[in-house]
Amino acid sequence: MAFAINGKFTSQPMTGVQRVAYELTRAMQTHATPGEELDIFVPRNLAEPGASLKRQRLVPWLSGTLWEQIALPYAARGTTLVSLCNIHPIFKRRQVVMVHDMAVYDVPQGFSKKFRLWYQFIFSMLPRMDPTILTVSEYSRQRICQHLKVDPARVQVVQPAADHLDRVVAEPAIIPRLQLTKDSYCVIVGSLDPRKNLERALEAIAQLQHLSGIKFVVVGGKNSRVFNNERVAKAAQSSQVIWTGFVTDGELKALYQNAGCLLFPSLYEGFGLPPLEAMYCGCPVVASSRTSIPEVCGDAALYCDASSATDIAEKVTQMMSDDALRRQYRAKGIERAREFRWDRSAQRLLEILYGRSKARVTELAPGASVV
Repeated sequence: MAFAINGKFTSQPMTGVQRVAYELTRAMQTHATPGEELDIFVPRNLAEPGASLKRQRLVPWLSGTLWEQIALPYAARGTTLVSLCNIHPIFKRRQVVMVHDMAVYDVPQGFSKKFRLWYQFIFSMLPRMDPTILTVSEYSRQRICQHLKVDPARVQVVQPAADHLDRVVAEPAIIPRLQLTKDSYCVIVGSLDPRKNLERALEAIAQLQHLSGIKFVVVGGKNSRVFNNERVAKAAQSSQVIWTGFVTDGELKALYQNAGCLLFPSLYEGFGLPPLEAMYCGCPVVASSRTSIPEVCGDAALYCDASSATDIAEKVTQMMSDDALRRQYRAKGIERAREFRWDRSAQRLLEILYGRSKARVTELAPGASVV
């Protein structure tokens, strides 16, 4: 049975979900044995880095959602389609679908009504379509089974990794440009998404004036909704806070390599790639103890209560004030991050695909009508 990748992600900005799709596809194409190579169906507006993937099959009709729901299933008829970014064609019978989390059910307030309803509709179709469902953590597996009422045996975990950073060349010029020095700042990977808990991180920074020599470098955009609180607005405008906006992968790697720690106070994660990437670069991590994060970080992170600005501030103080503690978590983090590799994840996925293929061939009745 032939498998092919849904390549819509090649036309999208590189966020965590697209990173997983790109790296898994790249690793599978690199490590697949003869006869197991996967083609990737791509839209006409694909861009780098997805444009560099091998075995492309261009589907030039339509774009966006219409491409995925109409043009793609028509082009992919006769194959089993592997969709790695949550959304999948609802009129395609033979599919493998990766669902990263159940955030639209667990934290619906973080999404627009239109987005939430579309994702909930797409997810609600999965039990009826009977695909193999992939996800990125045991935590997400449990949430999928609870919300979608599917048998746990139908949901397989394929964990992301961080060794893509081996291909990224650090750009250390960002350090002097931001007037930073090694171990004198804390990185926060910010986001407009309220699940990332930037508001409470800023509240914690307001309690850290005793760390007068420490800067807090927020990578990502400002969220105007968090500045309604006067105390938060004051912290956001503090001379201790540096807003970088967008940075390149090379700049982010350099920030990780030279930071005293990463602060990751997220309220909800299906996996949580930034702490793993930071650990891979030798950056100690202060992380939320919620959802999937302890599963990913193990004993290699110093955990905080993400609902408490005071506890976040205490854990940051502890990490940034103790050189020996930072060395301990730096060593633990590097060891932990090395356990996650894209070639292992790709091999796991290939085993799921081709093991499932043999089972499903016997299940399909002769002459069964499938797309």
